[in-house]
Amino acid sequence: MGKEQFIGSWKLISSEFRRSDGEVSYPWGRDAVGIIMYDTDGNMAGQIMRPGRPEFVSKDHMKGTPSEIKSAFEGYIAYYGTYEVNEDENTVTHHVEGSLMPNMVGRAMRRFYEFSDNRLVLTTPAITVGGQQVVGVLIWERL
Repeated sequence: MGKEQFIGSWKLISSEFRRSDGEVSYPWGRDAVGIIMYDTDGNMAGQIMRPGRPEFVSKDHMKGTPSEIKSAFEGYIAYYGTYEVNEDENTVTHHVEGSLMPNMVGRAMRRFYEFSDNRLVLTTPAITVGGQQVVGVLIWERL
């Protein structure tokens, strides 16, 4: 099994951050949309978006106002790279080669995985988001 289970395209079903005190937040909204793809050669790409982000008034993607750019940036995450699966630890590691967030480039991002029917659950180790320690839980459904 292992890597073969990941291969294909998956649409986002839910994305939430859980704090240790039980509080749950939705960084891209409760209705976030996204896709993650894994290929047979070990490449991956993922994107998550908050629906309804305001358009740039100027219609020029290089001429957004500071508030338009902030809203666009904070409402989207995207990265690509390679991946490797560790079946003994039930982890998949994304080796980030390119990302909307510059701090992610060159990082190895480990996720715990679980498969159930046609769904893939990816869970992050504890990460810092907005000054808070959270665990991200993303549920994907095979396309």
